[in-house]
Amino acid sequence: MGVFDKHGEALEVHETMMGAGRGRLAVALDLLTDALAMVGQHGVYCQSTRNPGRPTLDIALVLEQIGDAKELVQSVIELERNGQSVDSLRLP
Repeated sequence: MGVFDKHGEALEVHETMMGAGRGRLAVALDLLTDALAMVGQHGVYCQSTRNPGRPTLDIALVLEQIGDAKELVQSVIELERNGQSVDSLRLP
């Protein structure tokens, strides 16, 4: 089953409200948020022996990567909201 089948309802709602591009980004952001919560919950049970109370290094890295991906998606949504074209961007 493809992503458009699995998340068809959410895509339809968000694309109707925000347009196709921003709607899909919003659904992607929701999926990343859900993944972040699931991995974070797993981190509660898989704590580092070196740093009690902290997740293991692999979980910490996954959390960081998902957080970075969310930040990038949010930045694209903001650019589109402000009327800027994503294609015309230059890297900092």
